[in-house]
Amino acid sequence: MATYNGSAYVAEQIESIVAQLGPDDELVVVDDCSTDDTASVVVATAERLGESRILLTKTDSNVGYVRAFEAAIRRSRGTYVFLSDQDDVWTAGRHEAMIAGLSRSLVVAANHSILGRNGARLWYPPLRAAQSQRRFANLFALLVGYRPYFGCAMGFRREAIDGGILPIPPYVSESHDVWIAITGNVRGSIRHLDEVVVERRLHGSNQTPLGIRGLPTILRARVMFLRLIAEATRRATAARRARRAASLR
Repeated sequence: MATYNGSAYVAEQIESIVAQLGPDDELVVVDDCSTDDTASVVVATAERLGESRILLTKTDSNVGYVRAFEAAIRRSRGTYVFLSDQDDVWTAGRHEAMIAGLSRSLVVAANHSILGRNGARLWYPPLRAAQSQRRFANLFALLVGYRPYFGCAMGFRREAIDGGILPIPPYVSESHDVWIAITGNVRGSIRHLDEVVVERRLHGSNQTPLGIRGLPTILRARVMFLRLIAEATRRATAARRARRAASLR
């Protein structure tokens, strides 16, 4: 979890996550130099719940949510890594559904609903399990804005991190979730889930923009996505060559 000025909602999110943690699981929180009492709320919530599995780190300066998530991923130690925003609520059964989705895939991506709206969603078309193997169609749909990959509903196996997801390319200042989805699709190892695994809270301080962006911003994002596809392809090719070379030794 990456946090920034999220004291109003972070305790409820932590409670929803802790309810699904196993004895060997952990919640890694990286606070990105909040100017409010978010970090104190995280500590107080851990103490109130009697939780030693909540690990809090603070950045030395405000680095932005992409780098805060990158720091959290680096600190994580588990076999499975799930991303979490500070202001949402995990739905019951998320933990089991996503681990099942990762049984044969490096990356899993599911759906979200809007908190307090009885399962309602934004206009985005839902992810479907039947799309999972259509990696080229997924990449094309992502480029045209028709494949909704949201980090709050994503996870991945540890094997996907080194030389794959991390390091996140330095020119990525947003859409880290798109980068993760691209790495999964390029490797042909992503699983879509039909299930809703998180209720997303909409409010005036959401880090992800809620409205439709202007054309220049959209075009810049698509150029970045093309660069990310090329970078993910380069890393996947390098990984295959390394594995082949190791098998010949």
